[in-house]
Amino acid sequence: MSLLRSFAHVASIPSHSFGRFFTATIKRFRPLGDRVLVEKVEPKKKSVGGILLPDSAVPRANEGKVLEVGAGARTRDGQVVPMNVKPGDRVLLPEFGGLGVKFGDKEYFLYRDEDILGILIE
Repeated sequence: MSLLRSFAHVASIPSHSFGRFFTATIKRFRPLGDRVLVEKVEPKKKSVGGILLPDSAVPRANEGKVLEVGAGARTRDGQVVPMNVKPGDRVLLPEFGGLGVKFGDKEYFLYRDEDILGILIE
């Protein structure tokens, strides 16, 4: 609920400036605790040869780019556990889960650090 409330002012921005404003808003947004803000990377819908693939042949989007991370989870004695990912990392995501947040035509997801399956290394 607080996440939606923090972006309630977006609706009052004129549509021609929405893209610029939203990009700046995401850069200013920092998840709390051990949460990670991810933008999913959609799989390619064309084969290497240029053939369009049917939706049934295209895998679900389970890869994403980390945009922002929280400070980390706290232990019972107050110690902060560092995050496993950092902004810019390409990560493997579970098929289901994450809290979807949609603005304009883009959808972002919040995951807990422990829910991210791994970091993809190129």
